Amino acid sequence: MLGMICPLCHQPSIWEGNPWRPFCSERCQMTDLGAWATERYRIPGSTLTMDTSLPDSLEGDDDTEA
Repeated sequence: MLGMICPLCHQPSIWEGNPWRPFCSERCQMTDLGAWATERYRIPGSTLTMDTSLPDSLEGDDDTEA
């Protein structure tokens, strides 16, 4: 069996037959997922901004006819 180290707790684990790989347990897998969900992990780069205005083609568009 191929051995590995859990990326979260750094304990030895197995790869084959491990449903939580690359983690050693469900606990480590859920802890890592929670870290991504709460934005504790971030990929470096410039801050993105979102333009929330409507395109010109949609502004004032009315489905009702007078």
